[in-house]
Amino acid sequence: MPRAHRRRVVGAERVGPYTLLRLDRGPLDPGAPGQFFMLEAPGRPLPRPFSLCLAPPGELAFLIEPVGPGTEALCALEPGDEIRVVGPLGRGYRLDVARPLLVGGGIGIAPLPWLSQALGRPPAVLGFRTAAHAEAAALLPGAEVVVDPVLVTDGIPSGLDLLACGPEPMLRALAARWPEAQLAWEAPMACGYGACYGCAVRIDGELKRLCVEGPVLSGHRLVCHVPGPGRETCPKEAAA
Repeated sequence: MPRAHRRRVVGAERVGPYTLLRLDRGPLDPGAPGQFFMLEAPGRPLPRPFSLCLAPPGELAFLIEPVGPGTEALCALEPGDEIRVVGPLGRGYRLDVARPLLVGGGIGIAPLPWLSQALGRPPAVLGFRTAAHAEAAALLPGAEVVVDPVLVTDGIPSGLDLLACGPEPMLRALAARWPEAQLAWEAPMACGYGACYGCAVRIDGELKRLCVEGPVLSGHRLVCHVPGPGRETCPKEAAA
């Protein structure tokens, strides 16, 4: 079982509708881009998984969108507050790529600034649903930015090594056209290290834990969520 560390909040800054939560790093290793950390959500029974966004000296920074009680509690933290942190966890992006292009959709921009730094600032294209959300593009200077109804998948040239994170429809569209793309997927997680099976998904037809197998997978690997209320096993086009 990975060890939990109590870390102090050193900053919480608004970036459009998002919050960039900065923690004192202490003994924690930032890990590889695309790995994630489990952050304690104050007042909530379970932690939440977040990709590392930035790793300045002595800090770990996470980009958080307040979409529910847990993320709202994290966004409300102030300097001096402390939370429990576990990580880094999971499998990140492979960095042995010749012509990288980073692709992000919405809050999927979160792991890309750290990834961009590791790859020497390659080109990037980011898509957002509103101009307010697109303010987060400031975390990735020089990126091409599109806003709904323009799709981030429009106009991507061939011959590049795609590394992406974003909503599932975007990832599936990328996987269909670029099967070798590296895609960061999401699933509900309660522990982050394989003990709870809360993130069980079907990968290549087999039930696996995304927190262990992923979250970054090659585009040719078919990811299907386990059936549950209001959920399908696979998209119709994937099951056909």
